[in-house]
Amino acid sequence: MLYPWGHHQRTGADLGFGQYPVNGEVVAAQSASCNEGEPGSGCVQLAVKMQDGPRPNQTIEQLMPTDPGTPRFAVGDQVVLSYAGDNPDEPTSFQVVDFQRGTPLMVLALVFAAAVLVLGRWQGLAALVGLGLSLVMLVGFVLPAILAGQDPLLVAVVGAGLIMFVVLYLTHGFSARTSTAVLGTMLSLALIGFLSTAFSAATSLTGLDEDTSSLMGALGAPIDARGLLLAGIVIGALGVLDDVTVTQTSAVWELRAANPTLSWRELYGAGLRIGRDHVSSAVNTLVLAYAGAALPMLLAYTLSGRTFGEIVSSQAVAQEVVRTLVGSVGLVAAVPITTAIAALVASQEPAGRPGEAGAERAKRRRRRGEPGVR
Repeated sequence: MLYPWGHHQRTGADLGFGQYPVNGEVVAAQSASCNEGEPGSGCVQLAVKMQDGPRPNQTIEQLMPTDPGTPRFAVGDQVVLSYAGDNPDEPTSFQVVDFQRGTPLMVLALVFAAAVLVLGRWQGLAALVGLGLSLVMLVGFVLPAILAGQDPLLVAVVGAGLIMFVVLYLTHGFSARTSTAVLGTMLSLALIGFLSTAFSAATSLTGLDEDTSSLMGALGAPIDARGLLLAGIVIGALGVLDDVTVTQTSAVWELRAANPTLSWRELYGAGLRIGRDHVSSAVNTLVLAYAGAALPMLLAYTLSGRTFGEIVSSQAVAQEVVRTLVGSVGLVAAVPITTAIAALVASQEPAGRPGEAGAERAKRRRRRGEPGVR
C-alpha cells in the first residue's frame, strides 16, 4: 500500500540540476595563476582526457584552486567531471568534482564477501544474499516511497520489518530459535520507535539539517523532516538489534543443549549474564560509531567557543544524542526481552535422550572431516 505505484520520480534534469557525470583522466598538471594575465601560482592547470560523455578521448583544460578545501589532483588520477549539458566544445561546461572510486570499492566488496564466505560457508552465503535483499528493499521501496510523499516513519517501520523477516529467516532458517529472535527484534524496535517519537517531540527536534533542507529545496515540496529523522533512527537500530537478539537466542539454546535439566529461570539467568557482557560492548560501539560519523561537525563546534551544554543542545548535535541514546536504550532492553522469550521457548522443547546432542555434534564433525574427541 505504501509503494508509490504510478508515481513518476523526477530526475536531476527534471529538478533543474542539469549536471551529468563524465569520467576522465588527468594527463598533465602545472602551476598557474588563478586569474588570467596575472602572475602567481595559486591554482593548478589540469589537462583532462575524457573517457566518455559528449567528447570522449578529447582533452580539455581545467583550472583548479589549491586551497585546503579543494582536493589535490595529479597526473594519472582517475577523476569525475560534472557536465552542465550546454556546449560540449566549451571547457567551462565541465568541472572536475571528484575522484573515480568504483574499482577499489569493488575490490573491497569482493574481499568482504570472501571473508564472510570463508568463515560462514553456506550460512555466510545466505547472509550475503540477505544483505543484497536489504539494499534492494532500501533502494527499491524505502527511498522511492519517502520521495513520493509517504510518511517516513511508517515507511521505515514497514521496510525494517520486511528486512528483519527476510534476512533473519534466510540466514538462520525457519525454526523456533529464529522466530524468537524475530519477536525480540520486533518488540525492541517498537520500543525504539516510541522513545524516538516521544523524545524528538520533547526536545523540539525538527530534523531540518543542511542535507534535509537542500533536499526539500531541490524537490520543491515539503517533507516530514522529523519523520525522516525518526525513520533513520529505526533503520539504523535494526542492524545492531539483529546482532543482539540472534546472539542471545543462540546462547540460550546452546545452554539448553549443554544442560537439558536447566529450568526457565536458570536459562534466563545464565543467558542474561551473557547478555550483560555483550550489551556493554555493543552500546560503546554504537556511541563511537555515531561520534566517528559526526567528527567533523564536533570539531567545528569545539572551535566555535561555545560551552558543552550549548553544543549538546544545538539541533545538529541534539539529534545525534537522541539517536544514540534511544538506540542504546532499545539495545539494552533487547537483552532481557529476547532472553526471556528464548528461555521460555527453549525450556518447553524436548530435551532428547542423554548424549543425543553430543552424538549429533560428533556426526556433524565426521561429515566435515574434523577429528573427534574421546
